Amino acid sequence: MTIELLPFPNVLGFLALFCYILTLLPTNLRIVIPASKKTKIPKRLLQNRRLIGLISFLLALLHGWLLIRKQNFDYLDPKTYWVYFQGVASFIVFTILAITSNDWSVKRLKKNWRKLHSLTYFTMFMVTWHIWAKMAEHWSSFTLIGLSSMGFVILLYLKRRYLEYKANQVKTKQQTTPRKSLSQTSV
Repeated sequence: MTIELLPFPNVLGFLALFCYILTLLPTNLRIVIPASKKTKIPKRLLQNRRLIGLISFLLALLHGWLLIRKQNFDYLDPKTYWVYFQGVASFIVFTILAITSNDWSVKRLKKNWRKLHSLTYFTMFMVTWHIWAKMAEHWSSFTLIGLSSMGFVILLYLKRRYLEYKANQVKTKQQTTPRKSLSQTSV
């Protein structure tokens, strides 16, 4: 049995991915798997979500910086940006989320803060595409673990969205159904 050694930048990318997944789990677990509340795992992850997200951002920053240094990118070539679009787009969103992951931003942005931070779900798909595109030529067990983990989180998220949609339909139906008055119900 051989042990796969990943280049250090890839290890950082994998750790960033792991931390990112931890930020996505709490809400999805609580809604899709209500029994998970008993374990208190979603609550603990939720309490530390900002810190974990910032750690993920810093690991992703180091991952990108080391790879950029290693590969000597041509910043004037538009093809460079197209080839690395998923990573760059994800990093831009992560930067915005990291900058606004503080109490001051929550107070200042109010309801818009939640909308802004929902960009993380868009990024979830971009990160998956990034892993797929960049690791397609040199798969490892870490690639499989990363893609499988992201696939699981995406399925949890889609199930959550479906459950929220169904709950909203029921709520809307209850609000639009006229209620019978007391005189109509007593015969």
